[in-house]
Amino acid sequence: MITFYKIIVFIHIFSAIIGMGPGFILTTVVRMGNTMTELRHSYKIRHKLHIFVMVGGTLLLITGLTMGFLNPALFRMGWYVTSLILFLISLAMGPLALSPRSKPIKALLETHKGEEIPEEYKRLAKSLFRTEYLENIIFIIIISLMILKPF
Repeated sequence: MITFYKIIVFIHIFSAIIGMGPGFILTTVVRMGNTMTELRHSYKIRHKLHIFVMVGGTLLLITGLTMGFLNPALFRMGWYVTSLILFLISLAMGPLALSPRSKPIKALLETHKGEEIPEEYKRLAKSLFRTEYLENIIFIIIISLMILKPF
């Protein structure tokens, strides 16, 4: 018989695939644009992928905490607590670090005339991508902790 806990673990794993998988390619999608039209289209695709990231991420948090409440011993395990803290940091990065870096890019995409990608975009994107790479590293650490359970 499948237990409720096993169902939560199953949902948790699929949430990681659905949420984190697309998150790792968000930067790659927009790096492929060579004209402003392509770049605008790339950002539309990125936005649609980001919906999967948000839904998967929300389910990850809910199912991860549910597993902790069903098995309180998890809250005493270093890998679980560290993963939870890192995940909360990554969630906070959205409004505190990513949003302020993406808003000027969105404005530029809406207002720029012509097909040539301006240097200002390249400067703004570099800052955004650096932050996204940091967040991806955090997610790789979380995934590693979940698999290895080292402490």
